[in-house]
Amino acid sequence: MTTQTVTLNNGVTMPIVGFGVFQIPEDQTQAAVEAALEAGYRHLDTAASYLNEEAVGAAIAASGLPRDDLFVTTKLWIQHAPTGSVEDDTMRAFDTSLRKLGLDHVDLYLIHQPLGDYYSEWRAMQKLYQEGRARAIGVSNFHPDRLVDLIEHNEITPAVNQVETHPFHQRVSDQELMRERGVQIESWGPFAEGRNNLFTDPVLTAIAEVHGKSVAQVVLRWLVQRDVVVIPKSVRPDRMAQNLDIFDFALTDEQLKDIATLDTGESLFFDHRDPAMVSALGGRRI
Repeated sequence: MTTQTVTLNNGVTMPIVGFGVFQIPEDQTQAAVEAALEAGYRHLDTAASYLNEEAVGAAIAASGLPRDDLFVTTKLWIQHAPTGSVEDDTMRAFDTSLRKLGLDHVDLYLIHQPLGDYYSEWRAMQKLYQEGRARAIGVSNFHPDRLVDLIEHNEITPAVNQVETHPFHQRVSDQELMRERGVQIESWGPFAEGRNNLFTDPVLTAIAEVHGKSVAQVVLRWLVQRDVVVIPKSVRPDRMAQNLDIFDFALTDEQLKDIATLDTGESLFFDHRDPAMVSALGGRRI
């Protein structure tokens, strides 16, 4: 079990390796999270839109682990057609997530998408932070322009920006900007969901053979060496353990250069600047 952490811009420490539950069916989530906690994970990442917060909460309760030993992240989905105001709806959405998780606070609360009235959402989240119900607040999927705009027109700088980051979309310049602004980069999709034949990629396979590790371990090690927080997902306990076992080797400068050649500079999933994608995400209700 690793204890390696990053320190956020407000002094809160966050385990650099966590366990993600995106796309794990609700009826499998509790067992998967229980197995992850048993394997040694203490950082859990979920979201209202994943529809499995209750199962994550049930696993936390079943584990018997002290609350202070865990770092729990959840995310706010786009608020639609406010009943009073987007700020009020954000507070209600947060209360709903807390209730489902069975917790009295979260360690990190993220705006899930840079869409809709996220300025009102952020004002509400600043209140949640000031009340201590969220130990840190941040964003997800924000491109540099939107991130800078949010920072420069609000009181609190996001602690984290969770974005697609993997060998084929490395976000090097984005990470540098985040570092300059005091924002911690966090990777979603570290394995690119296997796209571009990641697990059989010749560059990654050759590096894995040198170290006696799997391609997955090499990718996670590469991200961690870049100070990128990672939240790999698996429902297999052996893979969960393997994804934590990345602190007994290091990639060389030459190997880092080799991995850098894989960067396409583009998303393998979707572009938040594509009008069709903006409409599709904005129209989703949970």
